[in-house]
Amino acid sequence: MTDSVRRVSSGGPWEERFGYSRAVQLPGGLVLVSGCTSVVDGQISAGGPHEQAVASFQAAFDALKQVGLGREDVVRTRMYLTHARDVDEVGRAHKELFDDVRPAASMVIVSGLVDPSLVVEVEIEAYRAGVR
Repeated sequence: MTDSVRRVSSGGPWEERFGYSRAVQLPGGLVLVSGCTSVVDGQISAGGPHEQAVASFQAAFDALKQVGLGREDVVRTRMYLTHARDVDEVGRAHKELFDDVRPAASMVIVSGLVDPSLVVEVEIEAYRAGVR
């Protein structure tokens, strides 16, 4: 761990328990944001796949804000869904948030997430040269 790498916490219980950071900012301006869900203060804050996706991306945006970046700096998104039937709703949320940004994106169907009530988890990568 070097001094030039900045780690950001959301204060969530799993970060301390499992030993990870919400986001890591690397020298040169790349920021990696860990998987985010719609869990806020230990509770799922949104219902369906569209709402969960929006809330999940908002959690990721909150992490970016801590390092001075925003939605417009996102260069890659990854969306993990528990059901193929939710692709259109999660895709609609992605379009609403990123239509003018157009990051590289992946959508993957997985067998489950840490809580069976969760149907989507997202990761983002953002970049802005010279941000520190």
